[in-house]
Amino acid sequence: MYPTVYTLWHNPRIVPLLYTPLVVVEKMQGGADLMTPGLQRGPPFPKRATKGAIVAVASLEAPTVPMAVGECTIDVSALGKTQGTKGIAVSTFHWAGDELWSWSSTGKAGSEPPGILEGWDDDNGDEASLAERTAAVDLDDEDGGVTLDATPTQRSEAEKSQGVQGEDAPSNNDFIDVLEDKELTTKEIDEAFKNAFLYGVRYHMDHNKGHPSYGLDFPLSQSNVNNMLVQPFLPTYTPTRTASLQIKKTSWKNLKKFIKYLDKQQIVKCKDRDGNEVVVLDIDFKDRQVESFVPYRLPKKDTPAAASANGKPAAPLSAESSVGQKLKLVSVLRPKEKLAPILGASKADPRGLYTPAELKQLLIAYVEAENLIDPKNKRLIRINPQLADALLASSAADNAALSSGVMPRDSLAERMVAAASPFHAIIRNDADIADAKPKAGAPPKIQITLETRSGNKTVTKVHGLELYYISPQPLADELRKTCAGSTSVDKLQGSSPKAPVMEVMVQGPQKDAIMKALEKRGVHKNWVDIVDKTKGKKK
Repeated sequence: MYPTVYTLWHNPRIVPLLYTPLVVVEKMQGGADLMTPGLQRGPPFPKRATKGAIVAVASLEAPTVPMAVGECTIDVSALGKTQGTKGIAVSTFHWAGDELWSWSSTGKAGSEPPGILEGWDDDNGDEASLAERTAAVDLDDEDGGVTLDATPTQRSEAEKSQGVQGEDAPSNNDFIDVLEDKELTTKEIDEAFKNAFLYGVRYHMDHNKGHPSYGLDFPLSQSNVNNMLVQPFLPTYTPTRTASLQIKKTSWKNLKKFIKYLDKQQIVKCKDRDGNEVVVLDIDFKDRQVESFVPYRLPKKDTPAAASANGKPAAPLSAESSVGQKLKLVSVLRPKEKLAPILGASKADPRGLYTPAELKQLLIAYVEAENLIDPKNKRLIRINPQLADALLASSAADNAALSSGVMPRDSLAERMVAAASPFHAIIRNDADIADAKPKAGAPPKIQITLETRSGNKTVTKVHGLELYYISPQPLADELRKTCAGSTSVDKLQGSSPKAPVMEVMVQGPQKDAIMKALEKRGVHKNWVDIVDKTKGKKK
């Protein structure tokens, strides 16, 4: 006898329960099996999850609601680790949403899964036999429904230890490893926005219990709904997911239609205002979806993976906020191969990195060692074959130097610097240049662009933040409050899909506000380019 998900919703713990991220559960609801690397919250795993045992599977986001039933193809209970392993752990044969789930003798469609269930979050009695637990199972429930008036319960200690209890929980590295850094489907984006809204409402309810409307001042404008209840609670775990989670990529395409959808769901009450937008008049804080919502782990705001402009990973951002950091931009030079004879006089590394002043000193050491300083005018250097080959070209000044046999020391030093390739390093706080890995080329600049969109609306964009240890999402969150307007973080067009450079967009002409935010993060104004496309000129 195999239990259905309906049976499991009514009868907790009659089979072992395994966990995996929601994205994996969604694939299982399409008929996929649960692979071993997808197992979470273990080891240790339930002792009854042996080879051939029937088990239930729930998501980390809703850990008290079994969503699939399958058979263990391996001894899951004996696993010592899951990362780096291969193969199927559970062969799925039933899930919420399949034909069995939707069948009913009354002709009714299957009911939606509850948001939370009591009993499955209690590990007591896990070793009870299946026969003992199924003796009282009631199989006469024709419509398969379950009561939805259960109040949310506290998470189990095991769940807390796995780092999935709300926004302040410690990071769960295994969870992030399972999430693919890929573009989300429209359905996944829709679900993320709805869950973010529910999360935002629950957050205000939990943190403003003494306020009649839980700290929300109705009516709420579209931008307030987005800024206060949606954007801070989106699961932006990776750069590509961040780029996917934009309102324009949902099936609603804009905030107005999204709020209208929430109104149809009877979660909010809204009305049109000025023809172009809607305002939220009220939120049903006792709505079933709000009360049963289980918070998920939010991403760390200051520790996203950074990416460089050339598509290669940049240095990971510190857990420390970029606000208040001290930055130093260091420009160095790598001598070209033709300078090797000059560097050899000082036994300097011909492939080393030097400042312009250091290169000039190496040139002086060479001319002194070769006795090339003109005795009558110490500012003149006699040209020998090595200097001519390494530093002189075919310009008029160079030809004149070859003809006269001498050249001013400063002019020769300028040619020494010009004959080296530029490199740069951005040093943070008390880091040393010796610990940095300088990159080829001139130092990149953060670019702020003002442009006109949708006729006469001005937006301000900024990109190139990651190399300066600035996380785009926290900056966007700050600018949203500072500028009292909507912001978004999207992938810069043309950047590498594997390591995308992110671009922050702010509504309105906000270059001064962005500059002030960058200066708080240690960025000097000389490191920023401002392009004003609304006037067709560069500042």
